[in-house]
Amino acid sequence: MKILHITCSPRGPQSVSYRLSQRVMDRLLSQHPAAQIVTRDLCAEPLPHIDGEYATALGGGAKPANGRAASSLALSDRLIAELRDADYVVIATPMHNFTVPSVLKAWLDHVVRIGVTFNVTPEGKVGTLADRPVYIAVSSGGYRSGERARQPDFLEPYLRALLPTIGLKNLSFLSVQATAAGPEAVERELGGQFAAA
Repeated sequence: MKILHITCSPRGPQSVSYRLSQRVMDRLLSQHPAAQIVTRDLCAEPLPHIDGEYATALGGGAKPANGRAASSLALSDRLIAELRDADYVVIATPMHNFTVPSVLKAWLDHVVRIGVTFNVTPEGKVGTLADRPVYIAVSSGGYRSGERARQPDFLEPYLRALLPTIGLKNLSFLSVQATAAGPEAVERELGGQFAAA
């Protein structure tokens, strides 16, 4: 059994999203103590963004002739293999400017790949990955949902639209909001949200 743990905050283990995701990890490990954990810290080891050679190789469907495009596709293959092999996926992400951080977008651009993780059909895009539980731990400086929300949220709707495209439909969102309100508010939110999850 494998758990893929993806973290996206420049604050690392000190970040609220990481701390929330660690509670999810602890719960999963209590149920599956022998699980293998694959960790990908997208800030400590940022991924390159999709480049022209990569896009051309995907668009043409031909095997890339130059080393750079081949290397980009090889990285994409590794990331997709990590995702495909995982029985559970846990993503820890802050909200940046109302949406996902660029490091998470880079990862998504590598794993959402035509002809590999989804196919285009007359009925639309159809994912090729087997569904499995995906837990998404989100932190935001303000309120992004509920009665007190005063800011747009393009993060959750985006992930709810994108991840099913590759076959991942069993999504659970956990959220700590208003982190800008200080440590006491964060601790209240951490405890309350996790208890409700």
